[in-house]
Amino acid sequence: MSQNLTLLYLTDLYYPAKGRNYYEEDLYITSQLKEHFNILIGNPQQALGFLDKADSIVFRNTGPVAYYQEYFNEFVNKVKQNEIPTFNSFDGKADMKGKQYLLDLFEQDFPVIPTINSFDKLHLLPNSDQYIIKLKNGADSIGMEKVSKEELNNTKLEDKLIQPFIDFEYEVSFYFINDEFQYALYAPDKSKRWELKAYKVSEEDLEFAQKFIRWNNMKRGIQRVDACKLKDGSLLLVELEDLNPFLSLESLNEESRDKFLQNFIKALKAIPSKL
Repeated sequence: MSQNLTLLYLTDLYYPAKGRNYYEEDLYITSQLKEHFNILIGNPQQALGFLDKADSIVFRNTGPVAYYQEYFNEFVNKVKQNEIPTFNSFDGKADMKGKQYLLDLFEQDFPVIPTINSFDKLHLLPNSDQYIIKLKNGADSIGMEKVSKEELNNTKLEDKLIQPFIDFEYEVSFYFINDEFQYALYAPDKSKRWELKAYKVSEEDLEFAQKFIRWNNMKRGIQRVDACKLKDGSLLLVELEDLNPFLSLESLNEESRDKFLQNFIKALKAIPSKL
């Protein structure tokens, strides 16, 4: 038992996430963690007043930080100044910093959905009748829209990304604690992306996901690699969620869920109380 260690567990229990119940997942997780740590549950927009109470901070289902960006920036700065370790650590290069990484990875020939941010690069995308427009600093599908090729010409691209609309077979997500693979889930019906089932991972699938985990090189935390499976069987990255990925634990069987929690607790216990 590590009851002398206090975790400040940040979550927004009231955030209305489509297809997901943040509060159910976090109440379950904290019910398991309390056997090993002192747990303080706090809202991410009220975290600053509790920093002196925590040995470590767990940043979980907090909703898009775009809604409270200024407060979040102050929180991150204070955490670093006070050398309070966080899980996830705030050194990721993916969704934690917006969508710039999709542009970078596409330019580096990683297997990602082709992504550009200017009309003069349109020739780099495969020909498509429809396109997806995303906010460069968006999250949780905020500001995302689907447009025709004709509508694309009238779109203002300031702080936005363009991707071709991909006719994929299904979406699949790979979940990692630190750099260790935990489980994978997929949505057999792509119109119901949060109705998930266990996914049997092939060696090729795992190498695909690990490629992005290695690239991100994050010190510690939970990461979710979201991909789409194409008709030819290949995978393309949709996003790399490295800040506060929802875990869909309710979609796991008891054995897989227990194994994940054991590994999560082990990872938290391995964090030094001061960096």
